[in-house]
Amino acid sequence: MNIAISTSTQTQRRSILVTGGAGFLGSHLCDRLIAQGHDVLCVDNYFTGHKKNIEHLIGHPRFEVLRHDVTFPLYVEVDQIYNLASPASPIHYQHDPVQTTKTIVHGAINMLGLAKRLRCRIFQASTSEVYGDAIVHPQVEGYWGNVNPTGPRSCYDEGKRCAETLFFDYHRRHGLDIKVARIFNTYGPRMHPDDGRVVSNFIVQALKGEPITIYGDGSQTRSFCYVDDLIDGFIRLMDTPDGVTGPVNLGNPVEFTMRQLAELTIEMCGSRSALTFLPLPQDDPRQRRPDITLAQQMLGWQPTIALREGLRHTIAYFDRLLSGQEVNA
Repeated sequence: MNIAISTSTQTQRRSILVTGGAGFLGSHLCDRLIAQGHDVLCVDNYFTGHKKNIEHLIGHPRFEVLRHDVTFPLYVEVDQIYNLASPASPIHYQHDPVQTTKTIVHGAINMLGLAKRLRCRIFQASTSEVYGDAIVHPQVEGYWGNVNPTGPRSCYDEGKRCAETLFFDYHRRHGLDIKVARIFNTYGPRMHPDDGRVVSNFIVQALKGEPITIYGDGSQTRSFCYVDDLIDGFIRLMDTPDGVTGPVNLGNPVEFTMRQLAELTIEMCGSRSALTFLPLPQDDPRQRRPDITLAQQMLGWQPTIALREGLRHTIAYFDRLLSGQEVNA
């Protein structure tokens, strides 16, 4: 089915809270919301977010930033909430797994409590990791997943699954207007150079002329969505009518092996880096590709930026970053 997104909904000025707003995705979302004419309250504790991601917005009359940890309640007045607060890369979320679970679960409880008090719409940034090491391929929203509840990735995977549970329980119990997006691998400017994600890893290693580190034999697959496409999906989902809850997969359905990505990165960076292979981490998914039929039908959304084009922008960003130039991409 096709659901029309109201033009008036898109243009009406709102006060919008973005938790994790100084992070990779959150800062791009703040940019887009400001560009649409909204008032944005960016909340972040800067564990993985960075002030440099939002410094170009400081002083803007419709932008406000608040240092706050979402594991504690927040008392503000807003019209909508985007809950993005969470470490998202294995290096960061495994650094303090207990705190990761607290951030995801307590953060969800606190933001849902705020939305309940305000009777406002709330968006949850969930993840493809709820599918675990999927045995259904590509992954559809109705698939319940294959997740290890006791492994080193469980703090993030199970935390996000619990957050989805909370969102739907608040929806059923309190009639809360929720929107849940399952985000697949996303890349672009403002990724942290040391976050351990494959795109940033490969680019930084290639630009430095270091060996490209591939875990496993390089045959495992991922699908890579450029950040601008993903943010468009966020806003389209948030602008759907009441009752459209998701979860909705948001990601690029074009699948690449890790070896293909490494070779393309070396080519585009003009690098002479060699490939080096290390053991595959525990519970690392062997394949990952979203079925985006639901997003196409409900949101009229699909990615438009091909991997080569997105990598060009991302490589340019990291090239400036590594050379010490100012970056506000």
